[in-house]
Amino acid sequence: MSDEKLVGIVLVSHSAAVAESVAELAKGLAGGGTEVPVAPAGGTEGGELGTSAELIAAAAAAVDRGAGVAVLTDLGSAVLTVKALLAEGDELPGNTRLVDAPFVEGAVAAVVTAATGADLAAVEAAAAEAYTYRKV
Repeated sequence: MSDEKLVGIVLVSHSAAVAESVAELAKGLAGGGTEVPVAPAGGTEGGELGTSAELIAAAAAAVDRGAGVAVLTDLGSAVLTVKALLAEGDELPGNTRLVDAPFVEGAVAAVVTAATGADLAAVEAAAAEAYTYRKV
């Protein structure tokens, strides 16, 4: 299956290292099959802790294959920055959604589901369902 029809995933964290690590984990757990377009958008342009609208917008553009973009965030200003970009209307690809999901588990579920060729609604639902995962 060509990645031209896959939902793209953007992982927004206050830390570049966290965003990159979660992207690596999610892609690794999705297996060696279809390569889902995943981009980390962590930290600021200067490498500090924080969030960057510019990095988020660039990541979303990089993963957009026309099937939609799911954006998962860690907390606080990451959520607010994505909401602001969505409200502006022209900073992110047209079919971009902020997904309410746990960051790590949701990212894995989103990438695994996107790898099956699922649409944006199914990717969002799989990521959100990760809230119900029990550990004990």
